[in-house]
Amino acid sequence: MSHPNWPEALTRFEREGWQVQMQDARQRRQGDAGPPGWRRRFSNAAKLVNLSIVLTRNEKGAFDKFYAETCKQGSLLFWMPDPTTDGWPLLTSSGEPLLTSDGTPILLAARWLCSFGDQTPVETIAEQVKFRKSFNIVVMP
Repeated sequence: MSHPNWPEALTRFEREGWQVQMQDARQRRQGDAGPPGWRRRFSNAAKLVNLSIVLTRNEKGAFDKFYAETCKQGSLLFWMPDPTTDGWPLLTSSGEPLLTSDGTPILLAARWLCSFGDQTPVETIAEQVKFRKSFNIVVMP
């Protein structure tokens, strides 16, 4: 089964709403005395990511359709470009962008297999005529 792709027009996530947390893969062990100990509960942990994005009216429609119809109210997995890597220039050890023979920067490509998280998307008004969608996703390991 192929998974749908995140809409290309919806990739400008806000810095302010960005938060990443690793899923806790540990299980607490409590002895009769002394400090608690930990053991692994499972080997692969997902990433929990909080996002927000400001959308025009048309982009809001694309987001709503992707969530409601394409992802069946957020119940299906989907591919999303990794906002921390995808489209960023590949750099040399000195921090200069690597270029192709015609001078075009070489860009990194990365994507996540995701599902929408526990919180369904929350919509607020931004900039008087735009919409802010805040939501969380789970990035599969």
